[in-house]
Amino acid sequence: MFFELVLIGTTASGKSHIANVLANEFQAVILSLDSLCVYKEINIASAKPSKAELEKLQYFGVNLLSVKEHFNVALFMQEYKKAKDYAFKKKAPLIIVGGTSFYLKILQDGLSKQVPKSKEFPSNENIYQLLKEKDPSVRIEKNDSYRLQKWFSIYEYAKQIPSEFLKQTKQNGVLKDAEIYELVWEKDALRRKIALRTQTMLQSGLIEEAQGLFARFKPDLKALNCIGLKECKAYLNGEISLKELEFDINTHTAQLAKRQRTFNKKIPSICVNFETALNLLEEKMKKML
Repeated sequence: MFFELVLIGTTASGKSHIANVLANEFQAVILSLDSLCVYKEINIASAKPSKAELEKLQYFGVNLLSVKEHFNVALFMQEYKKAKDYAFKKKAPLIIVGGTSFYLKILQDGLSKQVPKSKEFPSNENIYQLLKEKDPSVRIEKNDSYRLQKWFSIYEYAKQIPSEFLKQTKQNGVLKDAEIYELVWEKDALRRKIALRTQTMLQSGLIEEAQGLFARFKPDLKALNCIGLKECKAYLNGEISLKELEFDINTHTAQLAKRQRTFNKKIPSICVNFETALNLLEEKMKKML
């Protein structure tokens, strides 16, 4: 029977583990809600499901693009549609799981009209100053070329303030009836979990993965400046020690978890502890089926 269930939470909270167990038990389809797992070349830094898990389970939203390409909400919406259509035809549950809750919010609230990319762009500094003058409510960093250029493309195309244009063209959301569960941890326990995961990543070859990626691609690519890889870049450049590398990854991951907790407050959900989540969701899925 087709139905949708959503599992969110901070990084390292165990979402994927629970989703994989449920998918295996109930023959469910999984849609990854993770902005890093889409990249084919990033495996360890993204905490991507293992090759064996990807071969055994029906996953969507994983290994879609090269790091040279940019993933966006429009592509995620397309992947959601593919996953939903596949699960519906198979009469199987669809589990949406991951830490990029921004994409979940788009599924709930709707996507604004997409506009063509401008052929030429001013410098980042000039776009940033224009944004501050015309659209000060929008927060984009000076060095975020992708988002600055996207803002400028909308400004040039729509001939109006981009934030207003996006509000006016927003479509209805597509995710309405799914129950959303958020995995919650006590902060110190999550920090210990983060530290353990960082150690596992380093033992699994995180530094070697980073070294290979920086050798093959431009180091300033956005995908290669995620947590885990950006710290490895500093280590490989001789800027920090191995001990500092591990410390920085733990610190930055904990900071990310804090931001995720804050964002997830915008999403109505049922909070469940990791220790009890699996049994609770198993019972829920049995009732739905």
